[in-house]
Amino acid sequence: MSLNNIDTRDRADMPLTRADIEQRIQMVGGSDKLDVSGQNLQGIDLSVIDLSGAKFSGIDLSGAKFSGADLSGANLSGTILSGADLSGANLNADLSGANLSGANLSGANLSGADLSTAILYMADLSEVNLTEAHLSGADLSKARLNNADLSYAELSGAHLSGADLSEAHFINADLSEADLSGTHMSGAHMSRAHLNGAHLNGADLSGADLMNADLSEADLSGARLSESNLSGASVAGVLISAESKEDLLYAIGVRWST
Repeated sequence: MSLNNIDTRDRADMPLTRADIEQRIQMVGGSDKLDVSGQNLQGIDLSVIDLSGAKFSGIDLSGAKFSGADLSGANLSGTILSGADLSGANLNADLSGANLSGANLSGANLSGADLSTAILYMADLSEVNLTEAHLSGADLSKARLNNADLSYAELSGAHLSGADLSEAHFINADLSEADLSGTHMSGAHMSRAHLNGAHLNGADLSGADLMNADLSEADLSGARLSESNLSGASVAGVLISAESKEDLLYAIGVRWST
């Protein structure tokens, strides 16, 4: 395809194909020089392809397939990736403000990724590596994060209500002022996590490891805490209901004043 043909396709706003992308990468001399901002890539299949450093900012990628792709260092800020398949992809990238609602990110590597203010409503993030990721202000409500690793991640002010966080790792993560109401956090690993001012009302924390966590000023009303480990946790100013306090009789390391 000639350059003129590519330009005609762009002007007509026709969706680009995998072949178009691969040709452009060759033409510009590498994926890090690829810039398709403003192009139509809805539903494109870019599975198992090197797109490291590419620029996709602000475009509609809904329903696209990036399974197993390398998007490390890519700019995906403000993109629409709703319903996209990003399973197993390397996504150490800029995804700030992106819409990933309903997307499949299972098994993806998002370590150090910027997902601040991103929308991940009902997204599948099971077994995802999100260590040191930036998720402040992100919407993760009703998302699946079971067995995900969010150690040292920044989640201050994030919305996780109704999410499945069972067996997830939040070691040293910052969840201050986060909305964790109604979450499923049974068996979660949250030692040394910052949960000060967090909303944990109605959350299931049974069997969770909260050792040395900061729960000061958190709302634990209606939370399930049986068999959780609160050894060394800071609970100053915590709001807790009578039933949750009764649950603490079966928790570890609790000295709660009545």
